[in-house]
Order: sequence, then C-alpha cells, then structure tokens
Amino acid sequence: MAKRYISKGDELRASNSQPADSLLNLDPLDPRPMERDTITATIRDKNTPWDVIVIGGGATGVGCAVDAATRGYSVLLLEQHDFGKGTSSRSTKLVHGGVRYLRQGDIPLVREALRERGILLRNAPNVVKEQAFIVPCYSRWQKLFYGIGLKAYGILSGKYALPRSRIVSRAEALQISPTFVSKGLVGGVVYFDGRFDDTRLLVDLVKTAASHGACLLNYAIVTGITKDRSGRATGVSFIDVETGEKMTARSRSVVNATGVFTDPVRKMSDPSAVPLIKFAQGVHLVIDRRFLPAETAIMIPKTSDGRVLFCIPWQGYTLVGTTDTPIDSATLEPKALASEIDFLLETAAKYLTSAPGRADVRSVFAGVRPLISSGSDDRTSSISRSHDIFIDAAGLVTITGGKWTTYRRMAEDAIDNAAKVGGLDVQPSVTESVTIDHEERSGNGRQLHQEIDLTEDDVIRSVRSEMARTVEDVLARRSRALFLNATAAIEIAPLVAEILALELQKDDDWVKRQIDEFSTLARDYLIPLGDGLDSDAD
Repeated sequence: MAKRYISKGDELRASNSQPADSLLNLDPLDPRPMERDTITATIRDKNTPWDVIVIGGGATGVGCAVDAATRGYSVLLLEQHDFGKGTSSRSTKLVHGGVRYLRQGDIPLVREALRERGILLRNAPNVVKEQAFIVPCYSRWQKLFYGIGLKAYGILSGKYALPRSRIVSRAEALQISPTFVSKGLVGGVVYFDGRFDDTRLLVDLVKTAASHGACLLNYAIVTGITKDRSGRATGVSFIDVETGEKMTARSRSVVNATGVFTDPVRKMSDPSAVPLIKFAQGVHLVIDRRFLPAETAIMIPKTSDGRVLFCIPWQGYTLVGTTDTPIDSATLEPKALASEIDFLLETAAKYLTSAPGRADVRSVFAGVRPLISSGSDDRTSSISRSHDIFIDAAGLVTITGGKWTTYRRMAEDAIDNAAKVGGLDVQPSVTESVTIDHEERSGNGRQLHQEIDLTEDDVIRSVRSEMARTVEDVLARRSRALFLNATAAIEIAPLVAEILALELQKDDDWVKRQIDEFSTLARDYLIPLGDGLDSDAD
C-alpha cells in the first residue's frame, strides 16, 4: 500500500511542468491572504508600532488576535512552532461547562463555560456540534444523584441551554449504547454538550483574525521583550525559524498567551518573576469505532483517580480520555506514560462489553494543561480551571489558566487589559457576535488513504490558505490523520511531502528530511504491544 502512495508522489513530481492548480480548482490569480512571505514583508516594512503583539498561537493567543483585530486594533501574533502545536490540539474535543467542575462546586466557571459553549455553537456551527452523552448507572442511587446533577447542569446554561437531560431505563440505556456492560446496569442519564475538532476551530480562528487585518506568523520564536529607558515593554525580538532572520517589532502593548510556556516568557520581561504555572498531563487514546458504534458518547462520572472519563465518537473513530497526571515540566511533544495508557484501557474495559487492548489503539496523544498554582496542593485535579490576568512592571500582560471552551472570554479580558496598558482608544469586544470563518472543502481530489479523510486538494489548500509548512502541519493539525491513525499517517507522509515540495518549491533533500522527521515523530503516537512499553520513569 505504501509503495502505491510513493509512486503516486513520483508521478506528481514528474508532472512538475503542469501548474499545481490542476490538482485543485482554484484560480492561480486569486490572492492568498495567508501567504507567509507577504506577512514577513509586512512586519519588516512596518514603521509604526502595532497596537497589540500577541505571543502564542494556541486557542488563547489566536483568540486574542481575533478579539483585538475585530475591535479595529493593529495586531501581530507570533507562534514559535505551528498554530495549535501544543495543548490546543490535544484536548478531549469537548466544548462544555465541565461536569466535574460542577461536582467540585466551581459554579461560576461552569456557568461561564456553558455560556461560551452556546456562543461557540452559534458562531462556529460548521465545527462545533451538539453531542448527546449517556452516563451509565449501576445503582438507583447513581440514577438519582447524576440525574439531579445533570438537571442542575442544564439549568446553569440559562438561555444557552441544549435539550434537557433525562433519566432512562436499563432497556433504553442498552438501546442507546449497545456496548455497555449490562451486568448490574439499572439505567442511565442522557444529557447534551458540545463536540468539536479543536485544531480545525483554531485554524478557522487564524483565518478569521487574518480576514480582519491581523498578521499571524507561525515558526517565529520570540527571544526577548524590548523596553524603553523607563523599563516599559515596547515590543519583541524574534527569529524567523524558516530563514533564520532576526527581527524586531514595536508595539504599544504585548500579550503573553503562551499556555504552558507562560513562565519563560514572563522571565524575558522580569528575570525575577516567580513561577505561576503547575502542569498536568492529559492522555487520550483513539480506538476503532466498533467499540462505540452508536452516535451517543459515554461519560463515566467517577474513575479511580477521581476524574471524569469520556468515550466519544470522533471522525470515524472512538476517542477515550483523559488522565490528570502532575508533571514537572512541559514540552512541545509530551509522551504518554505506561500507567496512563493502562488506566484508560482498564477503565474503558469496565464499561464496554468488548474490552479494548493495546493492539486496538490507533493513536495515543498527550497534552499538558497550564494550571495556575494555588499553593502546595499537588493534586492537579483540584486546581481551578479558571483563568487569570497578570501585568508586570514593564506592562507585559499575561493571560493564563482557563480551558478551550472559555478561550473567547479569556481573550476579551486580555485585550481589555492590553488596551489599558497601551493607552489604546477604548473599543468594546465584539467577538460574542463574530461569525468564525470556515472554508468548505471542495470534495474533489483523490483520497490519500482509505482510513483517513484527506485528499490531495486538502493538502494543497492547507498550504495556500492555512499556512501549513511541513508534513506534520498537514497530518497533525490541518487534518487529524496523526491523531486518528498514526500508522496510516506514516504511510501517506511521502505523498504529502511530495505535494508540499511542489507547492513550496522544495528539493529532494527537503522531502527526505520531512519524511524522516515525521515518521520519527509519528512513532511516538503508537504504543508497543509487548514489554517495550515506556515506563513511567522515562
């Protein structure tokens, strides 16, 4: 199978004399609003300060760019890798208030998140969808307890409420979810929340910010905060990773929205800054759809470690997650621990008639949550997911904490503060009513793999319209191939590299490096089937 893909890549390369537009129904004269060379030239040529510079291209940072640009401010966003490379691409794919936070008594966070869920369902209907869940109950007490709790969850939604929750009988629970373990089952509770593709929403937000005049640049590492003689932040210095060019940009305000990398950026501005962030790792497994053939997701309300566990139908597969493991530091590519993988498989096996094993895992991925430290308690599951704003003596505005669902509210708070720090004309946020851009797929082009919904046209569009620069960008974030089926992603990497080389005018050596780098990366999304599984000490 892999040979067929490689030979197709050779065929494409041999036809290099033909315009690439023959693979995609696009007018070659159409403007490309997210052309990287144009963006870097704009930055280089700008001789007046930006109103806002945002550091960080995850959900919060891109949300800040959308918020600021739609207020009419001039905006530059810089991301050290690709948009959504970190935590924002590694969520549980839920737009929700957080049932667990309700149980913890964090009513304000749940109410705010439910409101934001409603706004996202309205403003991004192509990506954010209503999702039914069922909670299996193995005692009458559980039916009563979870029935009341989820009724309260719905009430907190106010005018943004979804269909009401309801208690169902044993027979109906098994009809809704035939793969439930039936022994001891007395019924269930059905409720509704939101589901989304996190990185697709993020890329759409990037395009929305760009359509309102923001400049957003990936592969741009910020190396310092520039200051005037009085010590006030006046901009940033950064390196264009692709060219190695060192650049500076002036600004009236600087927002640090770097998630798990919040503290290193704060130290650029103030070397004595005390760390704010604790880290919690969350791991997800992707298994075959046969383990959850129904359209209704499963919510397991209390696991052995006190978390909520979800089994969710997602893009033709089943997503199982997540864990909450305290870790000491954050990296761009966190790795799942053996204990986390075992915990997810063992917990799922208690509720599903067919128990998934390591051989059934198509991909495993880990993300790191930035949690605002609240003292000496080491239990990251007990730390609030609320966000907070910090402004240092230089005027650097740091926004951190929070969750994907509340990104818009976080961005609004951050830009409110940036406007004050920068002395900008006061303009209210309008993002509550801003429709998020979405580009429909053409439906044309050959599908690259029978198990992955990705065509040649999709790859080309990701370069021309969405600033994809590498095979990883395409297979991990512009599509979700790596997160869905790592083996399939490795198989089609050579063809994707060939298409990218044509679009980006790269040579054979670049193609080889891209294939090698992606294959090495993707192998970490596969789990060994025997004794080779990484230990927790790794």
